[in-house]
Amino acid sequence: MITRHGGPEVLEVREIAVPQPSPGQVLIKVAFAGVNYVDLLARRGGPYSRGLPSVPGYEVSGTVSGLGEGVTGLRIGEPVAALTTQGGYAEYALARATLTFPLAGQARAVGLEQGAAFPAVGITAYDLLVRAGRVASGERILIHAASGGVGTAAGQIARALGAGLVLGVAGSEAKAAYAAQFGYDRVVPTEGFEEAVREATAGEGVDIALDASGEPTRSRSLALLARFGRLVVFGNASGNPERAIPPGELLRSNRSLVGYSITALTESAPQLVAESARRVLALMGEGKLTLPISEILPLEQAVEAHRRIEARAHLGKLLLRVG
Repeated sequence: MITRHGGPEVLEVREIAVPQPSPGQVLIKVAFAGVNYVDLLARRGGPYSRGLPSVPGYEVSGTVSGLGEGVTGLRIGEPVAALTTQGGYAEYALARATLTFPLAGQARAVGLEQGAAFPAVGITAYDLLVRAGRVASGERILIHAASGGVGTAAGQIARALGAGLVLGVAGSEAKAAYAAQFGYDRVVPTEGFEEAVREATAGEGVDIALDASGEPTRSRSLALLARFGRLVVFGNASGNPERAIPPGELLRSNRSLVGYSITALTESAPQLVAESARRVLALMGEGKLTLPISEILPLEQAVEAHRRIEARAHLGKLLLRVG
């Protein structure tokens, strides 16, 4: 639970009552909770905060423990994953039935650990490429933060969708070497990535660039787009001021800038999120997508999990084990 004690927000373990599902909701007995950057933003009272005190936790896996009125297609005891958007750091969590996804029924079983790792990063990576980026077979893709959760998923999904060249950027040589396992043709450190991209594309640039870093990486990536290239923006991790990009700049270069927010999409079009989730689970079931889990910490160490993400000291996905 996030609380305030006369100062900054703090994470603490506290006993609260088991919630009950309302119509259209599912009660999940949580096995694992994913840890995401959005949880940190919520803790800091940013745009994703729901007020204090609150329980963070954007995604979970576990078993169905209760069904609200009108919920069909799910059964008690069934293993599921879900986008909770809040409340996941708990023994029991509520999720909308639309955003609760059965893990059984795939060509290959998707376990609870992979289940907890997939909703936020798997759906985001898929939508960045397919819905926002409109990826086509043979296109050249540039993915920043290649060693993170979204980056490791996006590299594999781009490869599965028939990308012609998949390039990644990571914060260090060690992170670049790690990310290279996940569908990339080449991963380079952030320092000097523009020259590496020009070299790999014979100066033509990339068709799609995925960026959650913000400036100055964003502007540098925009300059690397080929004709009709798409820069897909889904965050501003650097915290640097945004640079206004005049429409005329895009017009003259035949490039486009596209935004994506899974949080906004779960509110405005949850059925689209659910459709993407089913496609991602199918890729996982076919063995085309495996989400690397760097570490699993007990729920009581949620504070340490946040510290590691803030320090950018993790690779892939970090989970909390509940119970």
